[in-house]
Parts: sequence; structure tokens; C-alpha cells
Amino acid sequence: MNSGYILVDLDGTLAHYGEWKGTGDIGQPIPAMVKRVKQWLAEGKEVRIFTARMAGHLLRDLKTGEIIDALTPIERWCKKHIGQVLPVTNVKDYGMIALYDDRAIQVEMNTGRLIGGE
Repeated sequence: MNSGYILVDLDGTLAHYGEWKGTGDIGQPIPAMVKRVKQWLAEGKEVRIFTARMAGHLLRDLKTGEIIDALTPIERWCKKHIGQVLPVTNVKDYGMIALYDDRAIQVEMNTGRLIGGE
């Protein structure tokens, strides 16, 4: 097993994203990323889902006041499309070896230089 883990963003990277429709609505899988994740898992790498949806595991719907579980729909989506439940987080730490995200801009370590431009 690798000594670190890979984070993969959910909305817009692993699953199609259009507009926010609630925690239970997760888009269709993006085949290239799902295939990549399955390959990493087959190689024994640890993969975790990275999503702002987990800013609070139990969320309160602003319109209805209802308590909403953000984790369960993500776990179901993973089981259905990846074949297993992956750990889900909104936190990165020093164990992370890579982050795949549709909004990230890579910066060269210790220099501030952008890789690939703005």
C-alpha cells in the first residue's frame, strides 16, 4: 500500500455538476475519472472523495430547517459507480499525495510560480 492517499473532488471532477439541487442530487459519473479511480484502487492506492458537501456532515436545509445527511448519498453514489464506498472528506492533510479538482490551479512548491498559467 502506498504511504499516502489521493483526493478526488466529487462535483465537476468525478461526477457531472450543473447547478446545486441539494445533497441527495449527485450527477452522473465522468467515465474517464471513474476509470482512473478504479485503476488506482486496483493498484492498491488509497483514494478519498474530496467535497465541500462535507463542510458539515449533518447540514440544516436553509429553506425547510430539515437536518440533511450529506455523507450517505455520496457513499451510495460511490458504491453504485465505483463498486465500493470510499472515505469522504473536506479536509486535506500531509498524507495527501495528489488532489484532482476541476477548480484547482497548481502552484510550484516553495516558489509561488503558477504551473500552466492563470
